[in-house]
Amino acid sequence: MFDKIFSISVLIIISPLLVVVALLIILNDGFPVIFQQNRVGKDGKFFKMYKFRSMVKNAEEILKSDQELYERYVKNDFKLSAQEDIRILPFGNFIRKTSIDELPQFFNVLKGEMSVVGPRPVVGKELDILYNKNSKKYISVKPGVTGLWQASGRSNLSGEKRVQLELEGIEKKSLKFDIYIIFKTILQVLKRTGAH
Repeated sequence: MFDKIFSISVLIIISPLLVVVALLIILNDGFPVIFQQNRVGKDGKFFKMYKFRSMVKNAEEILKSDQELYERYVKNDFKLSAQEDIRILPFGNFIRKTSIDELPQFFNVLKGEMSVVGPRPVVGKELDILYNKNSKKYISVKPGVTGLWQASGRSNLSGEKRVQLELEGIEKKSLKFDIYIIFKTILQVLKRTGAH
């Protein structure tokens, strides 16, 4: 119940911002406004995770067509620096650094696919490579819009540290812990810590 009430409240408050970002994307690169990608949910069920599109329409094809870049992406814990990522729209870096691109995930929460707080939603390959023997623990809960990893430095941390924090977050999960993570995340976003 907390997840849905919190998400509805956030979406009402930020609705003007959602409209502005949507218009920016349409004017710069047309439709679609939302990027959807299959992510691993609770019990290993896949769902379409929503984000504002911060990249060109065929971003995944561009990444996979450059073998060297794709290998670097996988080796770097499924991340690329903003400087080397050729797929990003002109304002894409801004909405990513401010985490505005993540806001549509509150609709995933309303659909019951995600929680406000939980481990970061991963693609199937990430689950296998990053979590490996801890995969069962990862899929025991819903992934979150934010979590202990995002609240602790995000992309500044290694993949190994990310997994350690996510598993710790799963163990500590409670309403009190969720509220703590939400406030900690707001501070991280304002400081733009670890956002790429």
